[in-house]
Amino acid sequence: MSKPESRSEPGEEPHPRPNRQPKPPSGGDRRGALVGLIIAVVILGVGWWLARDLTAASKMQDCLMSGRSNCNVIEPAR
Repeated sequence: MSKPESRSEPGEEPHPRPNRQPKPPSGGDRRGALVGLIIAVVILGVGWWLARDLTAASKMQDCLMSGRSNCNVIEPAR
């Protein structure tokens, strides 16, 4: 059996629904943003490392293709 519905008289206003406030954002919403930020930083770091490595390889190939035999990088003494 169904619940009896409360019916208002013709002149009465129906009972208003309670005003429900939206819940504040929980930690789960921020967790996704934090994971996204970490992934972006890792991708940026890998890209930076790869760019440096490819630049060094390109400079080495340019040196070797020009016919030189002393293409090793000499680091200054500290």
